[in-house]
Amino acid sequence: MVFRFLLICLITLLPFSTSNDKVSYPACEYNGIKLQGKVKFVTSFPDLKIKFVESFPDIKVKFVDHFPDNCGEWQIVESFPDFTVQIVESFPDIKVKVVTSFPGKP
Repeated sequence: MVFRFLLICLITLLPFSTSNDKVSYPACEYNGIKLQGKVKFVTSFPDLKIKFVESFPDIKVKFVDHFPDNCGEWQIVESFPDFTVQIVESFPDIKVKVVTSFPGKP
């Protein structure tokens, strides 16, 4: 009887103990990739696959022209990127919402 009770408690509490945060804050990174800086959009072999969403993003991104120094600030470049990104509709690594102010943690 006690064993069943403990098993039921474990099964019901397990989903609450696991973390669904894909982006680690305040480091602002995903799998060791800093989510700030110069980014190049590619169609194959990306460092990161993203999906643009309007609700429930993993990170809010602001596209800037210069000095992408803060979390969530991305500058689009064609050469010497800090990381590469592919836009996908299915199975993204992270979900991104484009904003004009307050980038970073949603």
